[in-house]
Amino acid sequence: MIIIHAKMSVKPEKKEEFLHEIEAVMAGSRAEAGNNSYDLFQDPKDTNSFIMVESWKDMEAVQAHNASSHFQKFSAAAKEMVGAPLKADVFQAEKLN
Repeated sequence: MIIIHAKMSVKPEKKEEFLHEIEAVMAGSRAEAGNNSYDLFQDPKDTNSFIMVESWKDMEAVQAHNASSHFQKFSAAAKEMVGAPLKADVFQAEKLN
């Protein structure tokens, strides 16, 4: 299983647009065959900071996701909405129980 934590800092004036755009990528990602979960969380101390916590079956599923039209569309749009480069941490995990 692959787990990704994608941290995003959104420009305050673009936050509403970001939240609208992220809904489409979340819906599309959750429908992908190799997706286990795809959830967005907002930092309670910095309301312009978000983290997408993703869980995928394997690296092939991640690669398919990265090539998907909904993800490509969001990635292009996000360049105008984020105030700093996206930081992604990728982990390989196994379920223990």
